[in-house]
Amino acid sequence: MKTILITGAAGRIGSFMRAELAGKYKLRLSDIQPVKNLKPGETFIKADIANLKHALRITKGADAVVHFGGQSGEHTWEQILNANIIGFRNTLEAARVNGVKRFLVATSNHAVGFYSITQTVDHRVYIKPDSRYGVSKVFNEALSSLYADRYGMEMFCMRIGNVNREPIDRRRLAIWISPRDMAQLVTIGIEKPKLKFEIVYGISDNKGSWFDNSNAKRLGYKPKDRSAAYAKEILKREGPPGKTPADIFQGGGHCMSEGGTRSRLAGEAAPVARAKRKRARSRA
Repeated sequence: MKTILITGAAGRIGSFMRAELAGKYKLRLSDIQPVKNLKPGETFIKADIANLKHALRITKGADAVVHFGGQSGEHTWEQILNANIIGFRNTLEAARVNGVKRFLVATSNHAVGFYSITQTVDHRVYIKPDSRYGVSKVFNEALSSLYADRYGMEMFCMRIGNVNREPIDRRRLAIWISPRDMAQLVTIGIEKPKLKFEIVYGISDNKGSWFDNSNAKRLGYKPKDRSAAYAKEILKREGPPGKTPADIFQGGGHCMSEGGTRSRLAGEAAPVARAKRKRARSRA
């Protein structure tokens, strides 16, 4: 039975995958937060992937890495840099050093989030990130391509929409993926022979999706769930879309969010402004 490292195992997607993959693999779970209630076949190693030594420890002896670790959603540049860029590089480099060839990357639809909801995009489309978070996912994909070509690693990049038991709003009708469909995609990423570098979308069989997921289907992906089953109730509840960027672009609120940066910078600027006023009064 293969040993699969899941980083970010305490998070929502990692928790879903624990349940879906139980019994299929030996699951080595890792996170900066504790993972409790371990089941048979699961082990846990606490680690901060921003530390290369930690990344080397958790990847040693794994047959594949499923990388869900990092900052989920928009945040300050410092947080994105440490968690999603340095942390990703460390985990990927540690896997290379330890001889782990197969590496699954949780990239995101936010790597292409500034495309209009009127457009359909595939895995070959030019990147249009909608946020610092989206930029970090573009970096993840680019570094994965480098490691595939330079080091012969087998990279499976999943531009995940929204993993949940059901879609929760209008936007997620287009990008939703059920836990069992996500697990099917992960299993393809682990088991498909002769992978080199692939980008697929992590979505279920959604009517009106913005993503052409033919590359995933080429690799054997056959989603079982559809967001249409939830559409009538959601559309009745929400009514017609508005005219904000969140309603126009595929990235939704990420196209508008500053992830706390604006308020943080304002807080840092306030003491400087007060000092300038004080100096001006003393000169008057």
